[in-house]
Amino acid sequence: MDAPSAQLHFEIRDTIVRSLATRRPILHHLNADTSWLLQIPRPASAIKHGSRIYYNILIDPWFVGGQSDVARWFSQQWHAIESAVKSVAEVEELAREIEILAGGLRLGKGQLSNMDVGSDIETFIDAVAVSHEFTDHCHKETLLEVHPDVPVFATEKAVQLITAFKHFRTVVPTPKFTTESDWHDYSLPPLPTWLSISRLTASDDALYYHSALLITFATHPFLPNTPKKRSSLLQIHPDEPLSINSSAEAAECVIYAPHGIPHTALQPIGSADPPLHTLAFLHGLHDVKISAAQQLNLGAKNGLQAQRILQAKYWVATHDEVKKGGGLVSWFLNRKAWTIQDALQEARAEVNGKDARMPDDDIDNVRFEEVGNGESRILE
Repeated sequence: MDAPSAQLHFEIRDTIVRSLATRRPILHHLNADTSWLLQIPRPASAIKHGSRIYYNILIDPWFVGGQSDVARWFSQQWHAIESAVKSVAEVEELAREIEILAGGLRLGKGQLSNMDVGSDIETFIDAVAVSHEFTDHCHKETLLEVHPDVPVFATEKAVQLITAFKHFRTVVPTPKFTTESDWHDYSLPPLPTWLSISRLTASDDALYYHSALLITFATHPFLPNTPKKRSSLLQIHPDEPLSINSSAEAAECVIYAPHGIPHTALQPIGSADPPLHTLAFLHGLHDVKISAAQQLNLGAKNGLQAQRILQAKYWVATHDEVKKGGGLVSWFLNRKAWTIQDALQEARAEVNGKDARMPDDDIDNVRFEEVGNGESRILE
């Protein structure tokens, strides 16, 4: 490496190290669709000298190969864009490199094993979260690459499928997060007490297709105990005051809704006690239907309604890859590829008239992020 290249390499590495020093969650998009790695910094009290800094949750992993639901003649899909990460081993390497850059591993001479550098088990993946039983979320071949000691948190139907693999030692159904809930109650073993995994569901969604994973964590040392006040225009029930215990242990959350979730199903977030601050909201932009009969992905308009309620610091698009498809279902798919600009323009027209603008305070504090295939974001 010549001197200019070495200098550039050093400067890039130094920038990354300084960014990681903020000790904030990191979101990695592992493919062009809806596989993610969420790295949550452990509380200072949970980090021993030389041990790992991040708790790593692998979400809906599917990297290579096809996926089929019911039967191949009915529905089969392949990634149209090559996944940036092609195996669970590459996820392990990514997590390991982040730990090294963040200073969370005690390295000796040579290439040491995960156990030798301070990992408490032989993997850097601490948990897997599966949002749906469909094989683009619950992909057997990819899941079987995960170490069997890693606990899996999944919906009831996905639990049945994963249990039948006879691979994982711990498979836990994700409980429903209900109105006026305490997030601590969903910190099920073997999760640490500062972290919970649950799900949000809509009352009229019998198949839980439009549901969301709710990952909640109390690791921010200066998190306010009162969430940001929501505009009465945007509350689901504006006449009902939020129940907030100002002395409670507030927490941050990441809401992952790959098919979208109706904005009316988000009431438990607003009424949670202790309060929840939505750090990131993962919801796609594309509106996908099977003909006119069945709504699959709710798309940008619904995402905007939900975001205006949640006021998440980051809204991140997910599950918008236009995959290569085969089978009967592919003939009936109807997709409208919205952009965030399209959704905002239509919302302004609906609320205030064709030439009027939406009130600035509804969107000024929102960061919409297109996190592409292989890209990462520190959620500051």
